[in-house]
Amino acid sequence: MTSPALVHGQCHPRFEPVRTAFAELMQSPFERGAALCLQIDGETVVDLWAGQAGPEADRLWHQDTLLNLFSCTKPFTAVAIMQMVGEGRLDLDAPLCQYWPAFAEAGKASITLRQVLCHRAGLPALRAPLAPHTLYDWDAMAQLIATEQPWAAAGERQTYSPLLFGWILGELLQRVDGVPPAQSICQRVAAPLGLDFHLGLDDATMTRCAFMARTREDIVDPAFARVLQDVLTRPTAMSALAFANPPMVLGRSNEAGWKRMTQPAANGHGNARSLATFYTGLLDGRLLESPMLNEMLREHSAEYDPTLQTPARFGLGVMLDQPNVTNGSYGMGREAFGHMGAGGTVGFADPQRGVAFGFACNTIGSYVLMDPRARQLASAAAHCL
Repeated sequence: MTSPALVHGQCHPRFEPVRTAFAELMQSPFERGAALCLQIDGETVVDLWAGQAGPEADRLWHQDTLLNLFSCTKPFTAVAIMQMVGEGRLDLDAPLCQYWPAFAEAGKASITLRQVLCHRAGLPALRAPLAPHTLYDWDAMAQLIATEQPWAAAGERQTYSPLLFGWILGELLQRVDGVPPAQSICQRVAAPLGLDFHLGLDDATMTRCAFMARTREDIVDPAFARVLQDVLTRPTAMSALAFANPPMVLGRSNEAGWKRMTQPAANGHGNARSLATFYTGLLDGRLLESPMLNEMLREHSAEYDPTLQTPARFGLGVMLDQPNVTNGSYGMGREAFGHMGAGGTVGFADPQRGVAFGFACNTIGSYVLMDPRARQLASAAAHCL
């Protein structure tokens, strides 16, 4: 980008320092496009966007630009699951094979839904190297997962599941809710809030998507460096397989096939506004009743994670704040919860302050947990409260 991007949108005067911080971010020569949304007790106080949506200089970021939310998708899927738990159609502590009999193969008969949601199922990756096209074959992936041997006994240790989380829970939704997982998630979570959120894009919606590209900045996050080293030099290591088998999702996020498919862990498409509104819907009770939300936000696992190669703390389908871990905090209160997405996008809520926050960018950063760009914006917002 040859000149500072113009910042568009609205900002309450009280949060003018947030606009300033966002404008300063977009002055970086490494940034392409980004959007930021902040809601307080359901009121939108910041809704900004700037920069380029595409590789072409004249393809600008607009109010309705969408992008791949990567793992920010996981809480949307988890909420659909928790709704079904509240309806009595799923049991968090029932063996998953009760709903998906083939899942019991290879020593998985005791794995529960709760363990999948908090990343203690021992299923972060598939061992057999997969062809690139396997990514787009739902039935093949479900069958491979059903026959995979766990990397650890059920509940034994935390092993974050970047992609298999989506196929496992999506298959469960499909079997129990009786509709395709994208339909189940969007009808249950996006439709009630009027979210511009999609799993599987049609051609018209695809034209609104931002082009994703990696930053040229140096890698300074030790956890990311460790994961990347495994991907490049130890391709059979668990962490490498978790992120790059099937090959390389981050590098394929601009493919039409990726946009059209359903991957309930990693390829939801939305924007900063849809992220913030989603978390507002959790805070105000429109998506989950209090008992289900409280169970979702209760700490279920907190330890060094060999997939992420850094400590991580989980509820059910959400990442919980880690104030004592580098890049582990959302920059608000200790009760904050949400999810970081690969590349820098993040959505979270701070129930103590009534804050819902969404940041989305198409310059892919190199951080395993909270990207400093989002953290700086969240910190600026916190100082305005």
